[in-house]
Amino acid sequence: MKKILFLLAIITLVSCGGDGNQSVDAILESGDLSAIKAKRTELNNQQRELKSDIDKLNAFIDKKEKNERPALVTTQVINDSVFKHYVEVQGNVETDQNVVLNAEYSGILTQVYVKEGQKVSKGQRLAKIDDGGLSSQVAQQEAQLALAKTTFERQQRLWDQKIGSEIQFLQAKTNYEAAQSANKQLKSQLGKTIITAPFSGVVDDVISDPGQVVVPGQTQIIRLVNLSDMYVKASIPENYLQSVKVGTEVNVKLPSINAEFKGKVRQVSNYINPNNRSFDIQVEIPNKDGFVRPNLIATVQVNDYTADSAITIPENILQENAEGETIAFLFERVNDSLGTAKRVVLETAYSYDNHTEVKSGLKEGDILIVEGAKTLRDGQKVIIKK
Repeated sequence: MKKILFLLAIITLVSCGGDGNQSVDAILESGDLSAIKAKRTELNNQQRELKSDIDKLNAFIDKKEKNERPALVTTQVINDSVFKHYVEVQGNVETDQNVVLNAEYSGILTQVYVKEGQKVSKGQRLAKIDDGGLSSQVAQQEAQLALAKTTFERQQRLWDQKIGSEIQFLQAKTNYEAAQSANKQLKSQLGKTIITAPFSGVVDDVISDPGQVVVPGQTQIIRLVNLSDMYVKASIPENYLQSVKVGTEVNVKLPSINAEFKGKVRQVSNYINPNNRSFDIQVEIPNKDGFVRPNLIATVQVNDYTADSAITIPENILQENAEGETIAFLFERVNDSLGTAKRVVLETAYSYDNHTEVKSGLKEGDILIVEGAKTLRDGQKVIIKK
């Protein structure tokens, strides 16, 4: 019924000359509720249509303004600098003065003169093995040597005076020389009963205890280590053979003790390992505090390439176009902060520590776009972020 009345009201308005454009005030004055509701519906529909059109216009304007709005970027001025490239390998801390002293004489270990951790000097006595009467034999041999020497010297004086026979002189000489040789041999054997330090260092481990029977070449007595002459040994791939030599700069990191050292290659092997196609290098490292120990794992960075006047840029701003070319963007200034982005094709070389050396495409003084470069296009307006 309401819909019929609503239609009759509209028909009435039309018949009375209403064309839907009657003012709100006029409709309100008429007091016709159906006409008022009809006008409200009409205006609501118009409002929705206008809002939809306005949203479309706003979206288009925003897109247009965004394309024309300068992109915010940061820049840096290109300057020449020293660029160093390093090849990184793992190494091992070693020392040539890290030895286990074995028994050289068979017998009972009678004395150990040192303790673990004790510092000793080169030639210092470390332990003694029972000589089994060898010292008595040496004393007896020395007496025989003294007699043979006296006999030889007297016979020589007589021979010089043309007294006596030549055979007596030669026999005395032979006996003396034989006694010397026998005495030297016995003393050498006796010397093997005393274990001495072949170099200055620290007693790392006393392996055998007094009273133990020791056997030459089999029984280990003492481990002696010198921590003052430490070096890192590392294997370098053979393709770096021409760029790594004695004196090459090296950085050494010891993660276990949180230590870093700068050094130089002191020795390069002349042998290529056929198993892994590499050659060995040695790098001397300091050990003032004594924390560096043999067999520590080391990270070795070997400087295989250096450019004194190189142009380098951050590696993360480099891009690749559809042709596979490496590109970056330069800032072409319009005023202090406003400019345009210029795409340049680069020829790059080595990369290290998040920086890449550029061989061509950039020159000193160019202004490179850093932040914001990934989303730029050639010729786009840009503004420097303050």
